[in-house]
Amino acid sequence: MTGETKKQEKRDSILDAAEALFARHGYDGVTLRAIAKQAGVDVALANYHFGPKRDLFDAVLMRRAQILNSWRLQALEDVIAKAAPGAPTVEEIIRSYFEPVLKRSQVEQEGWKSYYALIAYVNNSPEWGGKLMTQFFDPLIQRFIEALRMALPAVPDKNLYWGYHCLSGALTLAFAQTGRIDHLSNGLCRSDDLSDACDYIVDFITAGFS
Repeated sequence: MTGETKKQEKRDSILDAAEALFARHGYDGVTLRAIAKQAGVDVALANYHFGPKRDLFDAVLMRRAQILNSWRLQALEDVIAKAAPGAPTVEEIIRSYFEPVLKRSQVEQEGWKSYYALIAYVNNSPEWGGKLMTQFFDPLIQRFIEALRMALPAVPDKNLYWGYHCLSGALTLAFAQTGRIDHLSNGLCRSDDLSDACDYIVDFITAGFS
C-alpha cells in the first residue's frame, strides 16, 4: 500500500466519522476530538487534512453532493435529449430528480443513510439551509427549473419555485426517515422504504406541478 493510498484512507475515515456524528448530533453537538476518536486518528491529523470543524463539515457535504448532482444531472439530460426537439413531461423531469437518490442501491449503505440524514438536518436549519444548500445544490436545481419551464411554458415562475419548495420538503422528509409515517399508518408505510416513497412522492409532486 502506497503512502498516498494510506493518506486517502485516513481522509476517508475522518470524513466517514464526521458524517455519522454530524448526522446524529448536528454541527454544534460534535467536536473535532470526537470525530478524530471515532476515526481512530489523532485530532491533529484531522485538523491537518481539513482545517477547522466548519471546513470539515463543508467537505463532508461536498463529497457526496458531487455524486448526487452528477447522477441527477445525467438523468435529467437524458430525458431532455430523448424528448428533443420537444419538451420532456413533468413526470419524466420529476423522476429524474428523485429516482437517482431514492432508488439506487446506495440507499442501503450506512454512509449514505448518514448523509441523507445530514442533508435533512441542513435543509431544515435556518442557520445552514440557505447558505449550504445554495452552495452545493442550486446550480443543479436551476437546471431542473429550466426543464420545468420547458414542460410548463404557461406556468409563472413563482408557481414553479413554490412547487420546488414543496418538492424539496418531501425529499427532505424522506431523507430524514423519522418513522413518523410508520406510526401513522400502523406499519402500512415504512419511512425506510425509500423506493416505495419515491413512487408516491413522484406521483404527488407531478400532479402538483401539472
